[in-house]
Amino acid sequence: MPKFFLPLLVLLLSAAGLSAQQEADYYQIEKITVPDGVALEVGGMDFMADGRLAVCTRRGEVWLIGDLEDQATYTRFARGLHEPLGLAVKDGAIYVSQRGEVTKLTDSNDDDRADLFETVYELPLTGNYHEYHYGPLFRPDGSMLTTLNVGWEGKGVSKSKWRGWMLQYDPQENKIIPYAAGMRSPAGFGTNAEGDVFVAENQGDWIGSGRITHLAKGDFAGHPASLAWADQDGSTVALREAEVTDEFQTMYRAKAELPGLKLPAVWFPHGILGISTAAIITDRTEGGFGPFTNQMFVSDQGQSKIMRVALEKVNGEYQGAVFPFVEGFSSGLLRLSFNQDNTLYAGQTARGWAATGGEEFALERLRWTGKVPFEMYKITAAESGFLIEFTAPVDAATVRNSSFTVQNFTYRYHHNYGSPTVDIQANPVSAATLEPDGKTVRLTLADFRPGYIYEVKVSGVRAAAGTRLLHDFAYYTLNAIPGQSGADAGAVATTEELGAEASSAKHPTTMPSDWNGKVDTDLLLESAKGMKFKQTYLTVKAGAKVRLTFRNPDDMQHNFVLTSGKKGDKVGQAAGELGLQGLAMNYVPDMEDVLVHTILVEPEMDDVIYFRAPTQPGLYEYVCTVPGHYQQMRGVLKVE
Repeated sequence: MPKFFLPLLVLLLSAAGLSAQQEADYYQIEKITVPDGVALEVGGMDFMADGRLAVCTRRGEVWLIGDLEDQATYTRFARGLHEPLGLAVKDGAIYVSQRGEVTKLTDSNDDDRADLFETVYELPLTGNYHEYHYGPLFRPDGSMLTTLNVGWEGKGVSKSKWRGWMLQYDPQENKIIPYAAGMRSPAGFGTNAEGDVFVAENQGDWIGSGRITHLAKGDFAGHPASLAWADQDGSTVALREAEVTDEFQTMYRAKAELPGLKLPAVWFPHGILGISTAAIITDRTEGGFGPFTNQMFVSDQGQSKIMRVALEKVNGEYQGAVFPFVEGFSSGLLRLSFNQDNTLYAGQTARGWAATGGEEFALERLRWTGKVPFEMYKITAAESGFLIEFTAPVDAATVRNSSFTVQNFTYRYHHNYGSPTVDIQANPVSAATLEPDGKTVRLTLADFRPGYIYEVKVSGVRAAAGTRLLHDFAYYTLNAIPGQSGADAGAVATTEELGAEASSAKHPTTMPSDWNGKVDTDLLLESAKGMKFKQTYLTVKAGAKVRLTFRNPDDMQHNFVLTSGKKGDKVGQAAGELGLQGLAMNYVPDMEDVLVHTILVEPEMDDVIYFRAPTQPGLYEYVCTVPGHYQQMRGVLKVE
C-alpha cells in the first residue's frame, strides 16, 4: 500500500467510528500537584462550602486544598490524629473517623486551623493493626454511620466490641446504635440515588471476592466474627456465630437457611474488576459527568481504577451489573468526591497496600470531555435471560447470537481466604434480538439459573454510527429471576459439582526419592507488608537440590513463582490475563517461562516445594503473580 494511503485510511476509519478508542477520549485523568513535604496519603476527603477540598491522611493530618484549578494551595488544618480513614464536612465543621473515635474539628476564629477537637463518641481498641475505622456518612435525619474492620490474627477476629459492624450514632440520644453486622474490611460505603446504604467489601476469609452489599438495619453481610456482639443491647441481628459454617458451600445456599444473611447486590470478580473495592459514590450530576446519571462508581485501591455499577430491584432486593469504567490512576484509589462543577476527585494511597499505579500517594481528578462513549449502559434480568441497553442506537446487522458469549459461576462461602471461581457453566445464546427502541438487545439464554454471577462478553456489536464498544464485558449478579419466588428459583450446585482447584506438575511438594532424604540448600522466603518479599535476593549453586519454604505472615494471599530468567513482567502479565480461571490456577499461567511455583498461600500459612536449581548460572526472577502484585512483589534467585 502506498504510504500516502495510510493517513487517509486512518482518517476514514476514524470518521466511521472504527478507530481504536481510548478511555481518555471520554474521561481524562488530571493530576493535582502535591508539594514536597506533604505526604498526602488520603484516608478521607470532602468538599467545604467554599470549594476547598478537606483531606485527612493516614499520617494523622488534615489539609485544606484550595485553588484546585490552578496551582493548588495547601493549608494544614489539624495534625496528631490516629490514622483517620474517613472525613465528612457538615455545617462548617470537619468530622474525622480516627482509630478509636469520631472527632469533630472546628475552626472557631476563622484562621484555617482547628482549635476545637471534640470527641463525638469513642470506640474500644485492642491495638490490632487491622482495626480500621471508616466514615462518617451523615444521614438525612442527622445521624451518622461508620464501619469497623475486624481484627486480624490469621483470620478475622472481633475481640474489640463492634468490630465488623456498621454503627449508627444518634446525636439526639447521644448514643451508638448497632446497625448491621458481617463485614470484614468495609473500606467504603455510600448511598444510591434512592438513599439506600451500600457497603464495599474486600476479599478475605468468608469473602470469596470483592463486592457491594445493600445494608438495612439488622442485616448480616456474611462474615461471622462480628456476631460475637449480636446479643448486645440495641442489636437487631438475629444470627449467632455458631450458625455460620462451611457446610452451606455458597452464600446463595446459606441464604435459604439463614434468613438474616444479605446477599451481595453485585460481585466484583477478583483480579478482573478490582482486588480491593473501596469508595462508593453515586452520579448525582444529572448529566454533568456523562450519560451515567444515578449509577454508582466504585473505586479499587489495589488496581488503581474505577468501576461502574447499574442496579435494579428484583423481588424487592437489589442486584445488577458491574462494568469497567476508567483505569490508570497513579496510586491506590481509596476515596472519591464530586465538586460543585461535576468533576470527580480521586484521593489515593498505597503505603502498606501497594497498588498498580506505583506511586505512594496522589490526588487526581477525572473530567468528562463531553463525548458519550458507546457502552453497555445497563443490564437487567428477564425471565429467560438479559436485556442489555446500550448508550446509543445499535446497528441491527451486528446483533447476532454469536456476538454474545455468556457463562456463569459462583464463589465458595467458607472460612478460607477468598475463593476460586467454581461451578462455571456456559450459557448458549438461543436468541439475540434488537428491541423496538433500537438501543436494547434481548438475550435468551439456555440453562438460566439464579444464585450465580454472569459474565457477558460482546464482540462485533457496533453503534448505528459505526462506533465500537469502549468496553466489551460486564458481570451481572443474578440473585433472583423476575417472576420466580425463592421456592421455585432453581437449585444450586452440589458439593461435588463445585469441584477442586487446579494443580500443577510445577508445584512439587514431595522430595524426590533419589535425593535420599537430603537437600543441598534450604531456602526460606517470606512475605512482608506492602506486597513485598522479605527476602529479595537468594543464592543457590547450579543444579542444587533445593527445598524452598514460602511463609506468608501477611493478611492476604500470595504465591511464589520462579521464572526462567528476567521474565517476571511477562509471567505476571500473563497471570493477569487468566480471567475467571485465575484463582483456581493459583494465578500461575501455563507457560515455559514458569519453572516452579507454590500454591496461593493463605495468611499465616506456608507451602514447601522441592526442585533442582537451574544448571545454567545467572539471574532468575521470582514474583507473586496475584493480580496487581508482581510489579512490587519480586526478587532474584542467583544461580552460581
